[in-house]
Amino acid sequence: MGRAFEYRKATKLKRWGNMARTFTRIGKQIAIAVKAGGPDPENNPQLRAIIANAKRENMPKDNVERAIKNAMGKDQKDYKEMNYEGYGPFGIAVFVETATDNTTRTVANVRSVFNKFGGSLGTSGSLDFLFTHHSMFTFAKKEDVDMDELILELIDFGVEDDFDEDAESGEITIYGDPKSFSQIQKYLEENGFEVKESVFTRIPNDLKELNEEQRATIEKMIERLEEDEDVQNVYHNMKME
Repeated sequence: MGRAFEYRKATKLKRWGNMARTFTRIGKQIAIAVKAGGPDPENNPQLRAIIANAKRENMPKDNVERAIKNAMGKDQKDYKEMNYEGYGPFGIAVFVETATDNTTRTVANVRSVFNKFGGSLGTSGSLDFLFTHHSMFTFAKKEDVDMDELILELIDFGVEDDFDEDAESGEITIYGDPKSFSQIQKYLEENGFEVKESVFTRIPNDLKELNEEQRATIEKMIERLEEDEDVQNVYHNMKME
């Protein structure tokens, strides 16, 4: 899974854009999580994970609490999670995750960006063979833990037997079945692991190499997509420099 680690590390700095958009996106995630599992983080693992991620992104506690309160209000917008898939220029696959209260607006905006850069929006599921959907957990390594034994403990939750270790930070990243997100998170928490990040992600199964000018065009397209407040994440299969 070294390729997955390098891909994540290369794209992480451009993931969110400015702080205001980051908080807007997290607010939508909170609204969706509260609607699905209730406002109590103790009984809602997905909400608990989002709150932890919000803290890592320096989102003020007041903002988080306000988002949870608003999510329970009668006037809260009904956000839907919609995915859009297609090809950008140079044959680069682009997978866009959104959270929107107006799918007509969102698909029009996404299609406009694809068209502007000479790409084309495809049908749902058309890129399933190019990306693998994971639940991903990054946590501080414990000196007394044997990673092989830990993976054996988690294998029933669909955790892969390969993992990434960041030599600089000493953090471990594991990848598991998205359907087992709550069980994996619960296991790590109950066994005293300091979870730094717990998210869903998509890792490309194969990376396509471009020249510097072509990479700049794709990066501009991704940046344009991420400027849309409905867009949560953008994944691609371009090999980073």
